[in-house]
Amino acid sequence: MPIVTANGIDLHYEDAGDPAAPAILLIMGLGTQMIAWPDALVETLVAAGYRVIRYDNRDIGLSTHLHDAPTTNPLVALLATRFGLPFRHAYTLRDMAADAIALLDALGIPAAHMVGASMGGMIAQNLAALYPDRVLSLTSIMSSSGARGLPGPTPELRRRMIARRDPRPTREQAIAAGIEMLTLISYPDPTRAPDAFRVMAGRAFDRAFNPQGARRHLLAIIADGSRAARLAAIRAPTLVIHGAADPLVPLPNSEDIARRVPGARLEVIPEMAHDLPPAQLSRIAGLIVAHAAG
Repeated sequence: MPIVTANGIDLHYEDAGDPAAPAILLIMGLGTQMIAWPDALVETLVAAGYRVIRYDNRDIGLSTHLHDAPTTNPLVALLATRFGLPFRHAYTLRDMAADAIALLDALGIPAAHMVGASMGGMIAQNLAALYPDRVLSLTSIMSSSGARGLPGPTPELRRRMIARRDPRPTREQAIAAGIEMLTLISYPDPTRAPDAFRVMAGRAFDRAFNPQGARRHLLAIIADGSRAARLAAIRAPTLVIHGAADPLVPLPNSEDIARRVPGARLEVIPEMAHDLPPAQLSRIAGLIVAHAAG
């Protein structure tokens, strides 16, 4: 099991492709393990001549879980932020960006193409802003700048996200909840296997079930605040990808990123929501490869 100790924690990762090839670092989103990056996407990037690294962010998957870290109710944290008050959080997205740099250091990679989805896109934005010499290019997928005034989740999703849950669900309860959430945020892709969401939710539960890690991820996002000023300083070539049907992080969020990053290019995929639909993987991979090659 490939694990490195980096930035004071253990990070689980997978490394595919020629070690001498240009590196692509895949950074996944809130409470989501690296297995959410489809194998088909990784294989396509490797076939295009890239070394592809995907990893579990801190507090999720097989990386270090920080159960002893202080936490605040996210609703309290949002209220505190509105009034400019501090709140307890275990770490920020800047800390998670430092994890990515430490992972690259451990693997002997001086710079990489950064590809982040959702919260992973926020981490990748911090990487491009704070570590410009380590970023060959930036691809931000279904993400946000965190600027005030941008639209958030649909009312249905908002209710689902704040609903009370059993802190110790059975495997079947956790899988059912995972299926419900994946169904709400994903595009109804007719090429997706009928049991795809059940398989993914089951894999995630069996591999490492840690809902408190997702809560701490959310606090890290809230603590990071707006990245608007940081985005204006990014000089890495930037591609912004977003699904037109995204109910969790609506399209105006990526339109905002593309306006703020100098020279950024926005690609909108109509048949995509807050997911990586099977029918769109070849298009997404092609966009990433063309951007990295350019």
